[in-house]
Amino acid sequence: MTGTMLSAVGSGSLVGFMLGLVGGGGSILATPLLLYVVGVASPHVAIGTGALAVSVNAFANFTGHALKGNVWWRCAIVFAVIGTLGALVGSSIGKAMDGQHLLALFALLMMVVGGLMLKPRRDRGSAQRPVDLRMCLMTALVALMAGMASGFFGIGGGFLIVPGLMFATGMPMFSAVGSSLLAVGALGLATAVNYAASGLVDWPLAAEFIGGGILGGFVGTALAARLAGKKGLLNRIFAAIIFAVAIYMLWNSLAAH
Repeated sequence: MTGTMLSAVGSGSLVGFMLGLVGGGGSILATPLLLYVVGVASPHVAIGTGALAVSVNAFANFTGHALKGNVWWRCAIVFAVIGTLGALVGSSIGKAMDGQHLLALFALLMMVVGGLMLKPRRDRGSAQRPVDLRMCLMTALVALMAGMASGFFGIGGGFLIVPGLMFATGMPMFSAVGSSLLAVGALGLATAVNYAASGLVDWPLAAEFIGGGILGGFVGTALAARLAGKKGLLNRIFAAIIFAVAIYMLWNSLAAH
């Protein structure tokens, strides 16, 4: 195994491990790991490759939730379709931006995610609302905004999609988490396809990263069950890691100008 392959598999394992251990937010480490550990030179290639890895990981996890009945299919499909359109727009804008400027904005987004990780997640879902015009329009609007952000930064966007689904439809959190994964997978795939059309996806690297993510995900999920009582502590530790990586990325981006 070459050094690059080892770092790709190891980085993918870390992302999968964190996703399995603490849930949403783990995939935001994909781009910085590809840049600073694997050694991908282009920010755009790192984002495109990371988006593909996030998509595959999301679809894999979605299957488990679907089999357990944790998916509100109509809402999930509407969100995924509208969000995909937003992701195509957002990723096109992201491709056209200067790579260092894009990384600086990505670092700021990581700080926001880190802050959200520190807040306890509460199930604010209510009884299912009637599927009327108002609910459909609200779901479509939230999906479009989340999709554009996901495509622009090349992230899964679960931290936006889960509360967005709960706000628009009133579904409980466990259903929002399961339903969001269809959108996360679709948005990541749309972003990856858009970047791939410009030659900005490293396919062999993506395969290595995904392989590592699957292995890490199994370990993280198994460990999460044992550490369920310490979820708050795990979130705080992960948030500190995100803040540290964000500061490093921001410093590098500013130093490049």
